[in-house]
Amino acid sequence: MILKNILIFAGTTEGRRVSEILTENRIKHTVCVATEYGELLLDKNEFAFIHCGRMDEEKMRSFITEGDYKIIVDATHPYAFEVTENIKSAVSKINEEKNSEIKYLRLKRDMGINTRDEMIRYFDSNEECAASLKDVKGNILLTTGSKELNVYASDAGLKDRLFARIIPGEESIKICNSLGISGKNIIAMQGPFPVEMNEAMIDMYDISVMVTKQSGIAGGFPEKVKAAQNKNIFLFVIGCETKEEGFSTKDTLKEISVLTDTDIVIPETGSAITLMGIGMGDVSLLTKEAKESIDNADVLMGAERLLNSFKESRAKKYPYYLSKDIIPALKELKAENEHLKAAILFSGDSSFYSGASSLYEALKKEGLSADILPGISSVSYLSSKIGVAYSDALILSIHGREIKNIARKISTSAKTFVLVSNGNDIAVLGEKLEKTGINDIKITVGSNLSYPDEKIETLTLNDAKAFAGEGIFTVFIDNPNALKTRSTHGLNDAEFLRNKTPMTKEEVREVSICKLHLNNDSVFWDIGSGTGSIAVESALLSDEISVFAIEKKDEACDLIESNKDKFDLENISVIRGIAPEALNDLPLATHAFVGGSSGNLKEILEKLVSVNPSMRVVINAITIETMCEMKKIPDLFNVKDFEIIQMQVSRSDTAGDYHLMKAENPVWICSFDFAG
Repeated sequence: MILKNILIFAGTTEGRRVSEILTENRIKHTVCVATEYGELLLDKNEFAFIHCGRMDEEKMRSFITEGDYKIIVDATHPYAFEVTENIKSAVSKINEEKNSEIKYLRLKRDMGINTRDEMIRYFDSNEECAASLKDVKGNILLTTGSKELNVYASDAGLKDRLFARIIPGEESIKICNSLGISGKNIIAMQGPFPVEMNEAMIDMYDISVMVTKQSGIAGGFPEKVKAAQNKNIFLFVIGCETKEEGFSTKDTLKEISVLTDTDIVIPETGSAITLMGIGMGDVSLLTKEAKESIDNADVLMGAERLLNSFKESRAKKYPYYLSKDIIPALKELKAENEHLKAAILFSGDSSFYSGASSLYEALKKEGLSADILPGISSVSYLSSKIGVAYSDALILSIHGREIKNIARKISTSAKTFVLVSNGNDIAVLGEKLEKTGINDIKITVGSNLSYPDEKIETLTLNDAKAFAGEGIFTVFIDNPNALKTRSTHGLNDAEFLRNKTPMTKEEVREVSICKLHLNNDSVFWDIGSGTGSIAVESALLSDEISVFAIEKKDEACDLIESNKDKFDLENISVIRGIAPEALNDLPLATHAFVGGSSGNLKEILEKLVSVNPSMRVVINAITIETMCEMKKIPDLFNVKDFEIIQMQVSRSDTAGDYHLMKAENPVWICSFDFAG
């Protein structure tokens, strides 16, 4: 590895950042700063030697020669013209005199937004700016620093209304005092400052004009522009709108990497990506933070409907709302501008049934960081409009997604808000609600909320079934007679529709389901489902459980479908066929129950273990032959927690005035996990 001595003339945030990254990569270098305050801003460590003090060209030549520096990074301020010329001249003369090849790299500062309006004026020099300030009444906020302060303070008419914002260094304070600027007119603070801080100072000191250098993004120039525009004051800018020549921070580090033959890891920095909820669409409902982020953005992305609300924005607009479109575009734009500010717009609240969360994770995988800003959701907006609290309401969304058993969910909730995709969703919802048999419900539909054509109307169940129309809808369902739900499973046998098809009896059914150890997102195969009693009770445990009822007899399959409809269970799928063949092409199961095997128990188990080597299995047997097969399972398969219990239930029956216990057939319940 060939290491060459690196010298950084620092005077900007970008210069300090280059030093930090070199340190993180354990590359030794020297940083030159002009003042003690500049030294305080740098992190002293074993890889960064810091030299403090001003140097003219001769001192620079001597310093570079003595240190045998081969790479010079000029990271001085873009308006420090004399310093830059001295550095370039020193390097050039050394190369010429000593026939050396010292590399000079000019690190440019991203100058941020370029903007002009009638309240922003540009000047080539501080003298020209000071002369123009005489024609403007009111207080002046001077943010150009202490070095040019004498230009403004030499005029008594300006000095009396001058408020100087300077860095909190001893040298700067001394300059203010020497020029007769009193303490109440000195603002000694380290920037850069956000828009809000600039606005607060404008208000506090009753400022009429702010004076600034065009100091770039790192110097807070865009925030000064925005604050002046928001407060409708003059902004006097020293400097033109030309772009500086040189390398970006990333390209400077890449050059150093090549010149030193080292692999420098450059962290992703400088890119501001914000994912934000913008509410329903009316810009007046934006949070202040979201509005400022949009105002400062170089790029806006989102659905075209959302972008239409920001036609006046200076940002370039892209109608992208999917990760597959957004991420490649951001990477391309970021390659052109490492300080890119991008705002990705989402309707409603960014954390409420929003694509923002999935995009956030996708960006992280690509090494891109982002902030998320909240918005006002349509549920919050509609609830306030109709005077109903949503803190105790059920909130669902069928906007671009499916919810199983939605009608049953609503039937058991007194208050429900539903996000829908279109008017047809409302009609389908009405039909499903009618099937549950619930009465006396009131349906409120909010359409195009926050827009000029906003409409909030109340519908009956029949109105909902016939609902049609285009728009953006949010639905509230008031159900004062909500059904009570059971806290445990345990349906009575009489609650099922039955014929001559065998059914696992109530007590055996409940113990078997307990032995299954189902989770709320299990994929469950009920093999030999019969009437579907096991399938129904398992599906009732959680709407997220996916149940597949496998049954060979057509009459029994029809009965399972009837019980599925009776209990309004959309998370049951009826599979007609004989196991194990009928198990092919089904979603992979996590749990299985074998209530009837038709003599194929061994083959069924072989299929189950091939599908999921850690599957949980429960088997019921009523014959000794099946019991004997169950006993052999540990010899044939690698299993754990193997258990067989015998269960016999007796029920009371009457014989005249007497009560006798009548025994049911004994049932063996076998349970285990495949152990891989």
